[in-house]
Amino acid sequence: MKKGLLTVLTMACIATTQISCKNDTKKTEATAAEPVAVADNTAVKYKIDTEKSTIEWKGFKPTGTHFGTIKIENGVLNTENGELISGTALIDMNSINVLDAEGNMKTNLEAHLKGTVEGKEGDFFNVTQFPSAAFEITGLTKDETGKDILSGNLALKGIKKNVSFPVTISKTGDQLTLVSEPFTIDRTQWGINFKSKSVFDDLGDKFINDDIELKITVNAI
Repeated sequence: MKKGLLTVLTMACIATTQISCKNDTKKTEATAAEPVAVADNTAVKYKIDTEKSTIEWKGFKPTGTHFGTIKIENGVLNTENGELISGTALIDMNSINVLDAEGNMKTNLEAHLKGTVEGKEGDFFNVTQFPSAAFEITGLTKDETGKDILSGNLALKGIKKNVSFPVTISKTGDQLTLVSEPFTIDRTQWGINFKSKSVFDDLGDKFINDDIELKITVNAI
């Protein structure tokens, strides 16, 4: 009996370890919006190349995931003495693209996310009322390991919150590249409550996770 119990506990520990290892995406806690960083006249301006920049997203539910991309409409990054100090980006919410589905399923899901389906406009992003989202840099710091942490105000559906996430910044010639590590935001903090288990208590297993995973890639010249 003791041997059997030990075996069960050992297997449970192994399973817990495996789950912990897989779930290493940084959880970002949104806070109140902060003052935007401002560059002076000596700053070097980099214009975001929208054809080479993108936001990857991933949503989760008990039965699986959906993932895709969103385009950056325009933006700039400013540096002083080779260091990123400020910047803004406008995000085209009409460009929401689903990559894990095809045909009618893809078309219907994109329409639902955009809010272009009659009666479901407010479920997710309601692009008719809010065609753009925005990100404004508020600061760049380093964590205890020396990794760059970018902070900025993310505006979605008329709500602005400050978020922070790890990034890698590199410069080659006249090009600047910024790539974030995957990180998650809690969609309900921007009023996106559709099938949220933390908002509605009668969903059973028909819920959609609050956390949305994001990865940002920006190339600027």
